[in-house]
Amino acid sequence: MEQQKLPNVTLILVLGIASILLCWCYGILGLILSVVGLILAINSTKTYNANPQDYTNYSALKTAKVVSIIGLVLNILFIIFLIWFIMWIGWDVMMSQDQELIQERMNDLLNN
Repeated sequence: MEQQKLPNVTLILVLGIASILLCWCYGILGLILSVVGLILAINSTKTYNANPQDYTNYSALKTAKVVSIIGLVLNILFIIFLIWFIMWIGWDVMMSQDQELIQERMNDLLNN
């Protein structure tokens, strides 16, 4: 039987890269993309493990999986930062959109 490429490896890599690039979009969109990439990577790993002699690009799959994990970690860290920032500044201040009050809280944060 002829060897073939594992399915979805390119898609997993694209999702991982996109999750890294989009982690600044409040962390949610990038988080979703990295989780989808990891689920696809797990399924492709299972496919490879069932018949390793049939597939050629397992190293590319491992790389794509690592990129998705990096995207996941960055998105989680950014979400944690946002939660900390909102807790420190205050939800009421954020919702008031009072730029002077926000600037005052930011200056307090940076000066301490």
